[in-house]
Amino acid sequence: MSLEHAIEVENKGARESTASFRPPLPDRKPFFSLPYELFVSLRYLRAKRRERFISLITFFSTLGVLLGVMTLNIVLAVMTGFEEDLRNRILGFNPHVIVSSYSNMIPDYGPVVEKAKQVPGVITATPVVYGQVMVSSRQRVSGVVVRAVEPEHASSVVNVVAHVGAGTLDDLGKERDVTIREEGGTRSVRLSGVVIGEELRKQLEVQVGEPISLVSPLQTTPGPLGMVPKVKRYFVAASFKSGMVDYDGTLIYMGLADAQKFFAIGDQVTGIEVRVQDPYAAPDIANLLQSQLGVPFTARDWTKINSNIFVALKLEKFVYSLVILLIVLVAAFNIIATLIMVVMEKRKDIAVLKSIGATSKSISRIFIFKGFVIGAVGALLGTLLGYAVCWMMQEGYIRVPLPPDVFYVNTVPIKIYGENFLLVGAAALLICLLATIYPARQAAKLSPVEVIRYE
Repeated sequence: MSLEHAIEVENKGARESTASFRPPLPDRKPFFSLPYELFVSLRYLRAKRRERFISLITFFSTLGVLLGVMTLNIVLAVMTGFEEDLRNRILGFNPHVIVSSYSNMIPDYGPVVEKAKQVPGVITATPVVYGQVMVSSRQRVSGVVVRAVEPEHASSVVNVVAHVGAGTLDDLGKERDVTIREEGGTRSVRLSGVVIGEELRKQLEVQVGEPISLVSPLQTTPGPLGMVPKVKRYFVAASFKSGMVDYDGTLIYMGLADAQKFFAIGDQVTGIEVRVQDPYAAPDIANLLQSQLGVPFTARDWTKINSNIFVALKLEKFVYSLVILLIVLVAAFNIIATLIMVVMEKRKDIAVLKSIGATSKSISRIFIFKGFVIGAVGALLGTLLGYAVCWMMQEGYIRVPLPPDVFYVNTVPIKIYGENFLLVGAAALLICLLATIYPARQAAKLSPVEVIRYE
């Protein structure tokens, strides 16, 4: 064996020995890696110096989505607050279900009341007499609606006592001596007490304890000049304030026996007022009452009686939401314009990516991801800011006063529901995502051969 051959054999063995002791390379994947399409789209959000204008348009697109989502969330919270506040006021001053008869009168109402109380979900039921009269004082005259109830059950169906301001509900339907001023002087008369609304008290310019007169044009009595309307005096036992002018200015509470005498209906009533455990289950309970009582009775729940109000509120909320959603649509068009300008600016980049193996779907995803990021950032910030503003308004940090002579509340009511915020954010995100389809398809159609040849 020659010396050179021996040296070569020795070096080969040393190399093999060294390789056998070489540690193995780690076969581990990274914990988290972004898809390259998302990475490129995020990179395109950071504009170069010569692309500042595109970056500015991107900023305004995000700002447009933010303002649209924030405004829409605030408007929905305000409209929901108005709707629920009005619903609570109506439920607080109206029975949940009213049972009436096709003949307008219920003569033997005792068994009907007991039968209504036995219906599942019903808390209580009381007889009532409704009627329309004129009320007058020494200064004013006004038309009102009489709601006559049993004094001992005055707040069992409708919580009237919670709204009483001046006076006391204990004097409802009870007689006491009242001093009446006449042209010849004053005299004491024994009158029965009624409860009137605060707005009506101001209109009539009377105080608690003073007399008023009820005039019924339908009930006439013979007089020297023929038949004249029936007039009877009562005194103001108390005044209530529900916060709604329709009730405070046109409603009078009387004792049931007083109303039966005044309207000359004997031992009859015009309806049965029912209070249920769950006000939102009132339609089902009304149907159950209707089926159990049968003809000639009919049962109407509060949603049917006030349906026009709530339908108008829902329509108003829908119109407001639709109009403000146009802000998000304008922002979506800004996203379209931004992405089209980016596609035109990045033609060479798109050609290079396609040349090294990027597919048309990958190119589309790059611009879809960019538009999605713009919409997601705007929707998220708009949702957070809208929630923050609504929370500050709800807690009283921001107060928006309202004229009390126009609205039934002094400040803008707010009601926050998380699902409304999520729905608005999802809708804005969907609109922004749809806005990326056209620019993404245009980018995918670019031919790398044409771009490299001419540019």
